Amino acid sequence: MFYGKHDHTVDEKNRLTLPAKFRDALAESGRPMVFSICNWGRNQPWRWGPATGNLWRTTGDIKDNWASVLNILDSPSQQHAEAAGPGAWNDPDMLEVGNGGMKRDEYRTHMALWALLAAPLLAGNDLRNMSPETKDLLLNSEVLAVDQDAKGAQGHRVWEEGPLEIWVKPLADGSHAVGLFNRSESATKMTLDFKSIGAPASAKLRDLLDHKDLGTVQNSYSAEVPTHGVVLVKVSK
Repeated sequence: MFYGKHDHTVDEKNRLTLPAKFRDALAESGRPMVFSICNWGRNQPWRWGPATGNLWRTTGDIKDNWASVLNILDSPSQQHAEAAGPGAWNDPDMLEVGNGGMKRDEYRTHMALWALLAAPLLAGNDLRNMSPETKDLLLNSEVLAVDQDAKGAQGHRVWEEGPLEIWVKPLADGSHAVGLFNRSESATKMTLDFKSIGAPASAKLRDLLDHKDLGTVQNSYSAEVPTHGVVLVKVSK
């Protein structure tokens, strides 16, 4: 990976031309590389990033706390799913999973939503010293499969009511990865209407975080979502 980071004091013209120069130089090297662009979402990188590099930061730096995760999710610069696709990705910054500043359910939410966003999953913790819980979350094959799905679509928020949200990412096999997300300070029951995401009335569900088949469900699915938590399911025909 080649990480192209340029200072915010660079003039406007060079801020756009420098990444292209890096891109051309990397191409001339004859070696396959991933070009990561960082200008913290300035100058609308989702507009020119796909033709220049492989991923581009869309926001300021993440911190290991819940407020920072929410700030990134709510940033207008993060809402450009149309720019993402195979080989080119919006980058909401690295994962903080395992660094100790958040609770278990908050880290699970962080991991699940970054996967729904098709974000580059860059571990930001000390890989030499991980708890089994941290290792299991970072290596959850079913969550990673959502992030790495061949369709390359970035998920987005499709419904919200107060602190409750539903995020959906279409997958290559015609199914949907869905996150029922609860920002509130208490556990809350949430319901997914299959029709609202274009899923069939009779759908097969799988809990991806906990590796559990939920059976075939008719019309809708309800779950108790913990505070600051998410229930991540795959909805299939």
